[in-house]
Amino acid sequence: MATLFLIPTPLGEMPMPDWLAPAQLQRVQHLQHFVVETAKVARRHLKTLGLHTPLQQLWLQELNEHTPDHAVAALLAPLQAGHDVGLISDAGCPGIADPGAKLAKRAHQAGFTVCPLAGPSSIVLALMASGSDGQRFSFHGYLPADTATRQQTLKQLEQRSRKEKAAQLFIETPYRNMAMIDSLLQTLAPDTRLTVACDLTLASETIISQPVAKWPRNQVDFHKRPALFIVDSTQ
Repeated sequence: MATLFLIPTPLGEMPMPDWLAPAQLQRVQHLQHFVVETAKVARRHLKTLGLHTPLQQLWLQELNEHTPDHAVAALLAPLQAGHDVGLISDAGCPGIADPGAKLAKRAHQAGFTVCPLAGPSSIVLALMASGSDGQRFSFHGYLPADTATRQQTLKQLEQRSRKEKAAQLFIETPYRNMAMIDSLLQTLAPDTRLTVACDLTLASETIISQPVAKWPRNQVDFHKRPALFIVDSTQ
């Protein structure tokens, strides 16, 4: 039975040995078929895998937010022909807040083996470092861009965190990070813990986790840096 390998990729520019263990690397070097989020980005990752097949001879198909649901089934063709397939996102673990989940679901439905490989997940890494209780949390993706709606949503997340005793995680478009932080500091209660985890796994990694009342305002520039936000009013 053919296998769909979910292959993690680095969260930024990082040498290959730092983000994929040698034992896992050996399991995917035979692959010739890949489903990727963005072909250009994937080729950069594939160069570091030491594949047995030249890059120009690989079968690459894209699966991203623009791929219609009816087109996902066709991506199973190599598996149906008996070939193992690698699933690769632009960054992090495929299938986590990622369109690759659609392919994993279809593979299960068709009876194929789905094998996740360990790698960096910004959601997990941020939660690990935040000091929040990881037994219960929610991830919400992107919040509304409109200022008023965003502030209302932040209040709702804070209330949900308090009621459900669960940290609330979300992301933002990097160029709006500073505006998001301003909204958070203006909206949340002084004792609510705010975590901003930025450039995770990179040399420029910055993680700040403090109650709003003690948050170091204007001391760190998060502009245009990939970040994950955590609101925790359970403590």
